[in-house]
Amino acid sequence: MSIQKLSSVLATTYENFPKGRFITLVVLRTTHSETIFRTEGSGEPMCSEFVQAGLEGENQKTIIQRLVMTKRKQIAPERRYGREHLRAHELLYTNSKDGSLCSLNTNSPCEMCVDCFLYGFAAGGGGAQKSRIWTEDAFSILPASDVVGDRTINAIYENGTMRDEKSNASTALNTSEYIKPGVHFLDVVTLKDVTADELRYVVGNILFTSRYGAVSSRVGRMENQILGVFGSITELPSSLELVQATYDVLGKPLEHPLNSNQLITASQQAIANWRNRRGVSVHLSEAELVNLIADVETHWSEAERDSFLKRLSQSYESFRQVAAEKKKTKSKGKNTPVEVES
Repeated sequence: MSIQKLSSVLATTYENFPKGRFITLVVLRTTHSETIFRTEGSGEPMCSEFVQAGLEGENQKTIIQRLVMTKRKQIAPERRYGREHLRAHELLYTNSKDGSLCSLNTNSPCEMCVDCFLYGFAAGGGGAQKSRIWTEDAFSILPASDVVGDRTINAIYENGTMRDEKSNASTALNTSEYIKPGVHFLDVVTLKDVTADELRYVVGNILFTSRYGAVSSRVGRMENQILGVFGSITELPSSLELVQATYDVLGKPLEHPLNSNQLITASQQAIANWRNRRGVSVHLSEAELVNLIADVETHWSEAERDSFLKRLSQSYESFRQVAAEKKKTKSKGKNTPVEVES
């Protein structure tokens, strides 16, 4: 099995201290509808950066503006997807401060659920857990000018016109940028000191999350594919280096929409060189990658999801008890009177 091949870079159980085990996922993210990556309502343009087109020859000298899918735009929807199922299976815990259920962006993590142990937390004035899921900005293959469009947005009244019953003109008229369907982003996600079940949980979150960016209830449909899995004792090339190496391999000229199969072939050719990089000990073949994804889908299936999530949650039990005991001792110390010699 593919999971067994990764055993040298997988932890057998959760540990508080890192031991230099890295698993790198190469992810292709493709928009399937209009998508917006910017702060909603800010009036700012789409997130982008000027970078080298490629790593070799003329591509190294050419500077282009690439769209950016920021790390927060990736990790937040994937965390929320996993937490939906933790909530459904009653695997989120209450916060010890105010008794509220664990939630994101409220400064009240429970510090005990699967999400807290994997993706980390920072409680104001309390404990902290560093994330073991390392992400970075993902970049588009093509220049922003090729894959961004403008759309005029208006809101008509119930009479079907832009004027109300008093003949007042609607002010809900503006122009907004959007990312076109069929745009590809390449991404590198690094997992640090994870167990087999934690790997299954993270990969499931990536594969099954389908909405990203602003106004995700109406736009932002995206498909994620895993193109490669590596085990090593260090981080592998960045998302930007991956995009640039893939750009070098692709035939020119390039135009939107890119052929997905050609892009996947070029990306796999670019990451094939990673097998020989210093520190790499494991690389899953195409067949092994298919088996790994099948394994993840089986564990996330309706028949096995409950037992899988509960088993993963149970794996942290001894650490929850230690944390609870520390808080209890700390609380006792606050209430204990201090004797002062006269």
